[in-house]
Amino acid sequence: MTTASRRWFGGRGENRRADAQAAKDAAAAAFYELDTAQRDLRISLETIAAADGSPAARQAGEAFAALGQRIDQASHVYIEAVDAHDLDRPELDGAVAARARDELTRAREELVRAKAELDRFAEGIRPLLDNAETQLARVVPARERARAALLAASTALDEVRGKGMRADEIAARLAALGPELTRLNQGAAQHGVQETIQRADRILRDAEAIRAELVRLPERAAEIDRRLVSLRTRAQALRNRADRVDPVLSELRRRFSAECWQDLQHVPDQAVRDVARAEEQLREAGQAREEQRWADVTALVEAVRTALDSTDEAVSAAQDRLTRLEAVARDPQAEVQRTRFAIRDAQRLAMEGRSVPDPRHAGPLDASVARVDRAVAALEGRHPDYWHFLQEMEEVRAGVGRVVADIRGRRAGG
Repeated sequence: MTTASRRWFGGRGENRRADAQAAKDAAAAAFYELDTAQRDLRISLETIAAADGSPAARQAGEAFAALGQRIDQASHVYIEAVDAHDLDRPELDGAVAARARDELTRAREELVRAKAELDRFAEGIRPLLDNAETQLARVVPARERARAALLAASTALDEVRGKGMRADEIAARLAALGPELTRLNQGAAQHGVQETIQRADRILRDAEAIRAELVRLPERAAEIDRRLVSLRTRAQALRNRADRVDPVLSELRRRFSAECWQDLQHVPDQAVRDVARAEEQLREAGQAREEQRWADVTALVEAVRTALDSTDEAVSAAQDRLTRLEAVARDPQAEVQRTRFAIRDAQRLAMEGRSVPDPRHAGPLDASVARVDRAVAALEGRHPDYWHFLQEMEEVRAGVGRVVADIRGRRAGG
Protein backbone atom coordinates (compact mmCIF):
# COMPACT_ATOMS: atom_id res chain seq x y z
CA MET A 1 0.00 0.00 0.00
CA THR A 2 2.71 2.40 0.91
CA THR A 3 4.65 1.82 -2.28
CA ALA A 4 1.57 2.27 -4.44
CA SER A 5 0.67 5.48 -2.62
CA ARG A 6 4.10 6.93 -3.26
CA ARG A 7 3.93 6.13 -6.93
CA TRP A 8 0.53 7.74 -7.22
CA PHE A 9 1.64 10.83 -5.40
CA GLY A 10 4.85 11.01 -7.40
CA GLY A 11 2.92 10.77 -10.60
CA ARG A 12 0.75 13.73 -9.62
CA GLY A 13 3.86 15.74 -8.78
CA GLU A 14 5.37 15.09 -12.15
CA ASN A 15 2.14 16.20 -13.80
CA ARG A 16 2.19 19.41 -11.81
CA ARG A 17 5.83 19.97 -12.78
CA ALA A 18 4.88 19.39 -16.42
CA ASP A 19 1.93 21.77 -16.14
CA ALA A 20 4.17 24.42 -14.60
CA GLN A 21 6.75 23.92 -17.34
CA ALA A 22 4.02 24.22 -19.98
CA ALA A 23 2.83 27.45 -18.33
CA LYS A 24 6.40 28.68 -18.29
CA ASP A 25 6.87 27.88 -22.00
CA ALA A 26 3.60 29.60 -22.86
CA ALA A 27 4.57 32.67 -20.86
CA ALA A 28 8.00 32.72 -22.51
CA ALA A 29 6.35 32.58 -25.93
CA ALA A 30 4.02 35.43 -24.97
CA PHE A 31 6.97 37.40 -23.62
CA TYR A 32 8.91 36.86 -26.87
CA GLU A 33 5.93 37.91 -28.99
CA LEU A 34 5.42 41.03 -26.89
CA ASP A 35 9.10 41.94 -26.97
CA THR A 36 9.26 41.43 -30.73
CA ALA A 37 6.13 43.50 -31.31
CA GLN A 38 7.45 46.26 -29.06
CA ARG A 39 10.76 46.39 -30.91
CA ASP A 40 8.99 46.47 -34.28
CA LEU A 41 6.69 49.20 -33.08
CA ARG A 42 9.62 51.20 -31.75
CA ILE A 43 11.11 51.12 -35.26
CA SER A 44 7.76 52.29 -36.63
CA LEU A 45 7.71 55.19 -34.16
CA GLU A 46 11.27 56.13 -35.15
CA THR A 47 10.14 56.12 -38.78
CA ILE A 48 7.22 58.39 -37.93
CA ALA A 49 9.41 60.71 -35.88
CA ALA A 50 11.92 60.98 -38.73
CA ALA A 51 9.30 61.85 -41.31
CA ASP A 52 6.59 63.67 -39.38
CA GLY A 53 6.90 66.57 -36.97
CA SER A 54 3.17 67.06 -36.53
CA PRO A 55 1.40 67.14 -33.14
CA ALA A 56 -0.21 63.79 -33.97
CA ALA A 57 3.22 62.22 -34.44
CA ARG A 58 4.48 63.67 -31.16
CA GLN A 59 1.37 62.42 -29.35
CA ALA A 60 1.96 58.96 -30.81
CA GLY A 61 5.47 58.99 -29.40
CA GLU A 62 4.22 60.03 -25.97
CA ALA A 63 1.50 57.35 -26.04
CA PHE A 64 4.07 54.71 -26.97
CA ALA A 65 6.25 55.76 -24.04
CA ALA A 66 3.27 55.39 -21.69
CA LEU A 67 2.45 52.01 -23.22
CA GLY A 68 6.05 51.01 -22.65
CA GLN A 69 5.52 51.42 -18.90
CA ARG A 70 2.54 49.06 -19.08
CA ILE A 71 4.65 46.53 -20.99
CA ASP A 72 7.49 46.88 -18.47
CA GLN A 73 5.07 46.08 -15.67
CA ALA A 74 3.80 42.95 -17.42
CA SER A 75 7.37 41.92 -18.24
CA HIS A 76 8.39 42.43 -14.63
CA VAL A 77 5.61 40.15 -13.40
CA TYR A 78 6.74 37.47 -15.85
CA ILE A 79 10.43 37.78 -14.94
CA GLU A 80 9.66 37.62 -11.22
CA ALA A 81 7.53 34.51 -11.75
CA VAL A 82 10.33 32.81 -13.72
CA ASP A 83 13.01 33.79 -11.21
CA ALA A 84 10.91 32.64 -8.26
CA HIS A 85 10.63 29.02 -9.37
CA ASP A 86 13.26 26.56 -10.50
CA LEU A 87 11.17 23.94 -12.24
CA ASP A 88 14.19 21.76 -12.94
CA ARG A 89 14.93 21.24 -9.23
CA PRO A 90 14.59 17.46 -8.46
CA GLU A 91 13.00 18.00 -5.07
CA LEU A 92 10.34 20.40 -6.42
CA ASP A 93 7.24 20.08 -4.29
CA GLY A 94 3.92 19.55 -6.07
CA ALA A 95 2.29 22.49 -4.31
CA VAL A 96 5.17 24.74 -5.33
CA ALA A 97 4.83 23.52 -8.92
CA ALA A 98 1.12 24.30 -8.86
CA ARG A 99 1.78 27.75 -7.47
CA ALA A 100 4.44 28.34 -10.17
CA ARG A 101 1.96 27.22 -12.82
CA ASP A 102 -0.65 29.67 -11.53
CA GLU A 103 1.80 32.59 -11.33
CA LEU A 104 3.22 31.90 -14.78
CA THR A 105 -0.29 31.58 -16.20
CA ARG A 106 -1.20 34.97 -14.74
CA ALA A 107 2.03 36.43 -16.06
CA ARG A 108 1.22 35.07 -19.52
CA GLU A 109 -2.26 36.57 -19.35
CA GLU A 110 -0.76 39.96 -18.46
CA LEU A 111 1.66 39.67 -21.36
CA VAL A 112 -1.14 38.72 -23.74
CA ARG A 113 -3.23 41.69 -22.59
CA ALA A 114 -0.24 44.01 -23.03
CA LYS A 115 0.32 42.56 -26.50
CA ALA A 116 -3.34 43.21 -27.37
CA GLU A 117 -2.96 46.83 -26.24
CA LEU A 118 0.19 47.10 -28.32
CA ASP A 119 -1.61 45.69 -31.37
CA ARG A 120 -4.44 48.17 -30.97
CA PHE A 121 -1.96 51.00 -30.68
CA ALA A 122 -0.12 49.79 -33.79
CA GLU A 123 -3.38 49.74 -35.70
CA GLY A 124 -4.18 53.26 -34.53
CA ILE A 125 -0.89 54.71 -35.81
CA ARG A 126 -1.07 52.88 -39.14
CA PRO A 127 -2.07 56.04 -41.10
CA LEU A 128 0.86 57.94 -39.58
CA LEU A 129 3.22 55.08 -40.42
CA ASP A 130 1.95 54.77 -43.99
CA ASN A 131 2.46 58.49 -44.54
CA ALA A 132 5.92 58.37 -42.97
CA GLU A 133 6.98 55.44 -45.13
CA THR A 134 5.74 57.29 -48.21
CA GLN A 135 7.84 60.30 -47.21
CA LEU A 136 10.89 58.17 -46.47
CA ALA A 137 10.53 56.48 -49.85
CA ARG A 138 11.42 59.86 -51.37
CA VAL A 139 14.67 60.07 -49.44
CA VAL A 140 16.61 57.26 -51.12
CA PRO A 141 16.02 58.42 -54.73
CA ALA A 142 16.78 62.02 -53.78
CA ARG A 143 19.99 60.96 -52.04
CA GLU A 144 21.06 58.81 -54.98
CA ARG A 145 20.42 61.63 -57.44
CA ALA A 146 22.54 63.96 -55.32
CA ARG A 147 25.38 61.43 -55.11
CA ALA A 148 25.25 60.82 -58.86
CA ALA A 149 25.39 64.57 -59.53
CA LEU A 150 28.43 64.93 -57.27
CA LEU A 151 30.15 62.04 -59.00
CA ALA A 152 29.43 63.59 -62.42
CA ALA A 153 30.82 66.93 -61.24
CA SER A 154 33.98 65.24 -59.91
CA THR A 155 34.42 63.41 -63.20
CA ALA A 156 34.01 66.66 -65.14
CA LEU A 157 36.64 68.29 -62.91
CA ASP A 158 39.08 65.45 -63.61
CA GLU A 159 38.48 65.80 -67.35
CA VAL A 160 39.05 69.56 -67.30
CA ARG A 161 42.24 69.17 -65.28
CA GLY A 162 43.33 66.53 -67.77
CA LYS A 163 43.25 69.29 -70.39
CA GLY A 164 45.65 71.41 -68.35
CA MET A 165 43.06 73.66 -66.68
CA ARG A 166 43.24 74.00 -62.90
CA ALA A 167 39.70 75.24 -62.25
CA ASP A 168 40.70 75.92 -58.63
CA GLU A 169 37.74 78.18 -57.86
CA ILE A 170 35.23 75.63 -59.13
CA ALA A 171 37.08 72.81 -57.36
CA ALA A 172 36.79 74.71 -54.08
CA ARG A 173 33.04 75.05 -54.56
CA LEU A 174 32.79 71.33 -55.26
CA ALA A 175 34.84 70.51 -52.16
CA ALA A 176 32.51 72.69 -50.08
CA LEU A 177 29.71 70.23 -50.84
CA GLY A 178 31.58 67.48 -48.97
CA PRO A 179 30.22 68.32 -45.49
CA GLU A 180 26.73 68.53 -46.95
CA LEU A 181 27.15 65.03 -48.39
CA THR A 182 28.24 63.79 -44.96
CA ARG A 183 25.09 65.19 -43.37
CA LEU A 184 23.03 63.72 -46.21
CA ASN A 185 24.49 60.28 -45.53
CA GLN A 186 23.57 60.59 -41.86
CA GLY A 187 20.02 60.18 -43.06
CA ALA A 188 16.51 61.20 -42.23
CA ALA A 189 16.58 59.56 -38.80
CA GLN A 190 19.03 62.24 -37.62
CA HIS A 191 17.94 65.23 -39.68
CA GLY A 192 14.33 64.54 -40.64
CA VAL A 193 12.83 63.71 -44.01
CA GLN A 194 12.10 67.23 -45.25
CA GLU A 195 15.51 68.59 -44.29
CA THR A 196 17.20 65.56 -45.84
CA ILE A 197 15.30 65.89 -49.12
CA GLN A 198 15.95 69.63 -49.22
CA ARG A 199 19.65 68.99 -48.61
CA ALA A 200 19.70 66.40 -51.39
CA ASP A 201 18.01 68.85 -53.75
CA ARG A 202 20.53 71.58 -52.90
CA ILE A 203 23.46 69.25 -53.48
CA LEU A 204 21.91 68.11 -56.76
CA ARG A 205 21.32 71.67 -57.94
CA ASP A 206 24.78 72.92 -56.92
CA ALA A 207 26.59 69.88 -58.30
CA GLU A 208 24.78 70.11 -61.64
CA ALA A 209 25.61 73.82 -61.86
CA ILE A 210 29.27 73.08 -61.12
CA ARG A 211 29.36 70.29 -63.70
CA ALA A 212 27.74 72.53 -66.33
CA GLU A 213 30.30 75.24 -65.59
CA LEU A 214 33.14 72.75 -65.90
CA VAL A 215 31.81 71.44 -69.20
CA ARG A 216 31.66 75.00 -70.53
CA LEU A 217 35.05 75.99 -69.15
CA PRO A 218 37.18 75.11 -72.21
CA GLU A 219 34.73 76.92 -74.47
CA ARG A 220 34.60 79.80 -72.02
CA ALA A 221 38.39 80.03 -72.03
CA ALA A 222 38.45 80.10 -75.82
CA GLU A 223 35.76 82.79 -75.87
CA ILE A 224 37.72 84.88 -73.37
CA ASP A 225 40.82 84.56 -75.54
CA ARG A 226 38.84 85.79 -78.56
CA ARG A 227 37.41 88.70 -76.58
CA LEU A 228 40.83 89.73 -75.31
CA VAL A 229 42.18 89.82 -78.86
CA SER A 230 39.13 91.77 -80.06
CA LEU A 231 39.33 94.29 -77.23
CA ARG A 232 43.06 94.87 -77.79
CA THR A 233 42.34 95.56 -81.47
CA ARG A 234 39.46 97.86 -80.58
CA ALA A 235 41.55 99.78 -78.03
CA GLN A 236 44.25 100.40 -80.63
CA ALA A 237 41.66 101.56 -83.16
CA LEU A 238 40.17 103.95 -80.61
CA ARG A 239 43.63 105.34 -79.83
CA ASN A 240 44.05 106.09 -83.54
CA ARG A 241 40.58 107.65 -83.77
CA ALA A 242 41.25 109.79 -80.70
CA ASP A 243 44.24 111.24 -82.53
CA ARG A 244 41.83 112.47 -85.20
CA VAL A 245 39.55 114.34 -82.79
CA ASP A 246 41.79 117.44 -82.62
CA PRO A 247 41.38 118.30 -86.33
CA VAL A 248 37.61 117.96 -85.95
CA LEU A 249 37.65 120.30 -82.96
CA SER A 250 39.74 122.77 -84.90
CA GLU A 251 37.12 122.77 -87.64
CA LEU A 252 34.36 123.31 -85.07
CA ARG A 253 36.24 126.22 -83.49
CA ARG A 254 36.86 127.82 -86.85
CA ARG A 255 33.30 127.64 -88.16
CA PHE A 256 30.98 127.71 -85.16
CA SER A 257 30.45 129.64 -81.94
CA ALA A 258 32.05 128.45 -78.69
CA GLU A 259 28.72 127.20 -77.38
CA CYS A 260 28.70 124.61 -80.17
CA TRP A 261 31.95 122.87 -79.22
CA GLN A 262 33.28 123.87 -75.80
CA ASP A 263 31.75 120.81 -74.07
CA LEU A 264 33.93 118.63 -76.36
CA GLN A 265 37.26 120.24 -75.45
CA HIS A 266 38.21 117.47 -73.03
CA VAL A 267 37.49 114.57 -75.42
CA PRO A 268 40.97 114.02 -76.95
CA ASP A 269 42.87 113.97 -73.67
CA GLN A 270 40.15 112.01 -71.89
CA ALA A 271 40.04 109.46 -74.70
CA VAL A 272 43.80 108.92 -74.50
CA ARG A 273 43.60 108.41 -70.72
CA ASP A 274 40.63 106.06 -71.03
CA VAL A 275 42.28 103.96 -73.73
CA ALA A 276 45.50 103.76 -71.69
CA ARG A 277 43.53 102.60 -68.68
CA ALA A 278 41.68 100.05 -70.81
CA GLU A 279 44.97 98.70 -72.17
CA GLU A 280 46.31 98.38 -68.61
CA GLN A 281 43.20 96.44 -67.61
CA LEU A 282 43.66 94.23 -70.66
CA ARG A 283 47.17 93.41 -69.47
CA GLU A 284 45.74 92.55 -66.04
CA ALA A 285 43.11 90.39 -67.74
CA GLY A 286 45.81 88.62 -69.73
CA GLN A 287 47.69 87.85 -66.51
CA ALA A 288 44.52 86.61 -64.85
CA ARG A 289 43.87 84.42 -67.91
CA GLU A 290 47.33 82.88 -67.59
CA GLU A 291 46.64 82.19 -63.91
CA GLN A 292 43.16 80.87 -64.81
CA ARG A 293 41.41 83.28 -62.47
CA TRP A 294 38.26 83.16 -64.56
CA ALA A 295 36.08 85.37 -62.40
CA ASP A 296 38.73 88.11 -62.43
CA VAL A 297 39.18 87.78 -66.19
CA THR A 298 35.46 88.07 -66.80
CA ALA A 299 35.15 91.16 -64.56
CA LEU A 300 38.12 92.88 -66.23
CA VAL A 301 36.89 92.09 -69.75
CA GLU A 302 33.48 93.55 -68.92
CA ALA A 303 35.07 96.66 -67.40
CA VAL A 304 37.22 97.19 -70.50
CA ARG A 305 34.24 96.71 -72.82
CA THR A 306 32.21 99.29 -70.88
CA ALA A 307 35.09 101.78 -70.87
CA LEU A 308 35.72 101.38 -74.60
CA ASP A 309 32.01 101.82 -75.34
CA SER A 310 32.06 105.10 -73.43
CA THR A 311 35.26 106.24 -75.14
CA ASP A 312 33.91 105.26 -78.54
CA GLU A 313 30.81 107.34 -77.92
CA ALA A 314 32.84 110.35 -76.80
CA VAL A 315 35.21 110.12 -79.79
CA SER A 316 32.29 109.75 -82.19
CA ALA A 317 30.52 112.73 -80.64
CA ALA A 318 32.94 115.26 -82.11
CA GLN A 319 32.53 114.07 -85.70
CA ASP A 320 28.78 113.64 -85.23
CA ARG A 321 28.56 117.19 -83.86
CA LEU A 322 30.43 118.61 -86.84
CA THR A 323 28.25 116.68 -89.28
CA ARG A 324 25.02 117.82 -87.68
CA LEU A 325 26.12 121.43 -87.32
CA GLU A 326 27.18 121.57 -90.97
CA ALA A 327 23.78 120.23 -92.02
CA VAL A 328 21.77 122.68 -89.94
CA ALA A 329 23.99 125.59 -90.97
CA ARG A 330 23.28 124.79 -94.63
CA ASP A 331 19.52 124.39 -94.13
CA PRO A 332 18.07 125.14 -90.69
CA GLN A 333 14.56 125.02 -92.18
CA ALA A 334 14.77 121.24 -92.53
CA GLU A 335 14.85 120.89 -88.71
CA VAL A 336 12.15 123.53 -88.34
CA GLN A 337 9.82 121.84 -90.81
CA ARG A 338 10.36 118.46 -89.21
CA THR A 339 9.45 119.90 -85.81
CA ARG A 340 6.45 121.90 -87.04
CA PHE A 341 5.14 118.81 -88.86
CA ALA A 342 5.24 116.88 -85.55
CA ILE A 343 3.34 119.71 -83.82
CA ARG A 344 0.66 119.89 -86.53
CA ASP A 345 0.22 116.13 -86.46
CA ALA A 346 -0.32 116.28 -82.69
CA GLN A 347 -2.76 119.19 -83.05
CA ARG A 348 -4.86 117.24 -85.57
CA LEU A 349 -4.93 114.26 -83.22
CA ALA A 350 -5.96 116.50 -80.31
CA MET A 351 -8.92 117.85 -82.30
CA GLU A 352 -10.24 114.49 -83.53
CA GLY A 353 -13.84 114.16 -82.39
CA ARG A 354 -13.73 117.48 -80.51
CA SER A 355 -14.81 121.05 -81.21
CA VAL A 356 -12.46 122.44 -78.57
CA PRO A 357 -9.11 120.82 -77.67
CA ASP A 358 -8.43 119.54 -74.17
CA PRO A 359 -6.47 122.27 -72.30
CA ARG A 360 -4.12 119.59 -70.99
CA HIS A 361 -2.99 119.04 -74.59
CA ALA A 362 -3.60 122.43 -76.19
CA GLY A 363 -1.38 124.25 -73.65
CA PRO A 364 1.80 122.20 -74.22
CA LEU A 365 1.31 122.21 -78.00
CA ASP A 366 0.87 126.01 -78.11
CA ALA A 367 3.99 126.35 -75.96
CA SER A 368 5.87 124.16 -78.43
CA VAL A 369 4.92 126.46 -81.32
CA ALA A 370 6.19 129.48 -79.39
CA ARG A 371 9.40 127.66 -78.49
CA VAL A 372 10.11 126.88 -82.14
CA ASP A 373 9.55 130.50 -83.08
CA ARG A 374 12.01 131.67 -80.43
CA ALA A 375 14.63 129.15 -81.55
CA VAL A 376 14.30 130.25 -85.18
CA ALA A 377 14.59 133.92 -84.20
CA ALA A 378 17.79 133.17 -82.26
CA LEU A 379 19.49 132.03 -85.48
CA GLU A 380 19.38 135.52 -86.92
CA GLY A 381 22.36 136.75 -84.90
CA ARG A 382 25.91 137.04 -86.24
CA HIS A 383 27.20 133.85 -84.55
CA PRO A 384 24.14 131.64 -84.08
CA ASP A 385 24.28 128.83 -81.56
CA TYR A 386 23.27 126.04 -83.89
CA TRP A 387 23.88 123.40 -81.22
CA HIS A 388 21.38 125.02 -78.88
CA PHE A 389 18.96 125.25 -81.80
CA LEU A 390 19.27 121.51 -82.50
CA GLN A 391 18.76 120.68 -78.84
CA GLU A 392 15.68 122.89 -78.71
CA MET A 393 14.16 121.12 -81.73
CA GLU A 394 14.84 117.72 -80.18
CA GLU A 395 13.29 118.72 -76.87
CA VAL A 396 10.21 120.18 -78.58
CA ARG A 397 9.66 116.97 -80.55
CA ALA A 398 10.10 114.92 -77.39
CA GLY A 399 7.49 117.07 -75.59
CA VAL A 400 5.07 116.72 -78.50
CA GLY A 401 5.60 112.96 -78.42
CA ARG A 402 4.59 112.90 -74.76
CA VAL A 403 1.39 114.81 -75.56
CA VAL A 404 0.53 112.33 -78.34
CA ALA A 405 1.14 109.38 -76.04
CA ASP A 406 -1.12 110.93 -73.38
CA ILE A 407 -3.95 111.52 -75.89
CA ARG A 408 -3.80 107.95 -77.16
CA GLY A 409 -3.55 106.54 -73.64
CA ARG A 410 -6.67 108.43 -72.48
CA ARG A 411 -8.66 107.34 -75.53
CA ALA A 412 -7.60 103.72 -75.13
CA GLY A 413 -8.74 103.85 -71.51
CA GLY A 414 -12.19 105.15 -72.48
